Amino acid sequence: MSNRFGVTIGALLVAGTSIGGGMLALPILTSVTGFVPSLFIYLLCWLFMASTGLLFLEITQWMHKEANIISMANFTLGRAGKIAAWVLYLFLFYSLNIAYIIESGDMVVEFANGQITDWMGPVIFLVLFAQCIVISTAVAAKVNLILMVGLILSYLCFVFLGIPFINPALLNSADWLQAPKALPIAFTAFAYQGIIPTLASYLHYDIAKGRKAILIGSFIPLIAYVIWQTLIMGIVPIEGANGLKAALGEDLNAIQAMKYFINSPSIYAIGQSFAFFALVTSFLGVTLGLRDFLADGLNIQQGKYGKVYLTALIFIPPLLVAMMYPHIFLIMLEYAGGIGCALLLGLLPIIMVWRGRYHFYLKEPQQLLGGKFILAILAIFVICEVAFELFRIKVKLFG
Repeated sequence: MSNRFGVTIGALLVAGTSIGGGMLALPILTSVTGFVPSLFIYLLCWLFMASTGLLFLEITQWMHKEANIISMANFTLGRAGKIAAWVLYLFLFYSLNIAYIIESGDMVVEFANGQITDWMGPVIFLVLFAQCIVISTAVAAKVNLILMVGLILSYLCFVFLGIPFINPALLNSADWLQAPKALPIAFTAFAYQGIIPTLASYLHYDIAKGRKAILIGSFIPLIAYVIWQTLIMGIVPIEGANGLKAALGEDLNAIQAMKYFINSPSIYAIGQSFAFFALVTSFLGVTLGLRDFLADGLNIQQGKYGKVYLTALIFIPPLLVAMMYPHIFLIMLEYAGGIGCALLLGLLPIIMVWRGRYHFYLKEPQQLLGGKFILAILAIFVICEVAFELFRIKVKLFG
């Protein structure tokens, strides 16, 4: 494996982990701030998530073997860190699982022309796709590769056909005071850090290659999101009966919002194809990750009965939530990003690296320069974001 080839594959692994179902919610949840402020938030989150990715890479040097986030937390923070990582991991992955099951169920209902009830959509989707976690990881990887090809092709076709419909005047709106509201979904969109132990192992713990793969791979989604944001916000107005803010209130995704402004069944069909591939690839990644996490953490052997047990643990709780609350796709992505991603993939690596550098005095080369000052700035940023998100949740629930 040449240096260039290894970095390329690693970068694509990072990019593929980031790009997924969250794209369908990006223009909707960022509509309150406008086009230019949303791009600023994307850039800010890319810088932050690239930095924490490098922190995770630094921790892999200390472990000297492939280790998941739980093992890293246990090594650097002890039992309390391990428990915190467990709770945050489960919160994040179950939130994402609920979101993807709900939105995929909505697609099933739409495909059936409303001939089935909302609660039946998630059930039918899981009957068709839940078996994916029973298959081996090698087979799942091949299935995921096919789905990723479909995702890329449908994205490119949709963007190419949608560009002529862009109205530049729609991109002029900006409300910078609302910009913090876009942070949760941006955190979700740039999340990839869980793949870093696998990436480091794949690159034989060549840190220089790993650093390049993280920086390049995390930058690819930034470009994809900027193009996507330009397309959706340049076609769908923010205000109005069928605008982006109305879509936010109705829990619609970006493709559903766009159909009112592009009178082309073929373009809408391509958009729905993109939505399908984005959701299923995200669903597959989340559920396979949750399967391996629960199997390892609960010491469940992945034999015939073990997989049945794991399937029940992974799907029954989210399915019940999806059936009872079928219109919380955007809310769950907000919670996943604003709390789960921010704490597990943002604050936790900062604390772990601080402890490793300045308590255990581990001497491996630092992957993020700036010392305590940069770590403190990153920590303050994420703490402020989480505090803001918790305040918003309090206002929604209690007024």
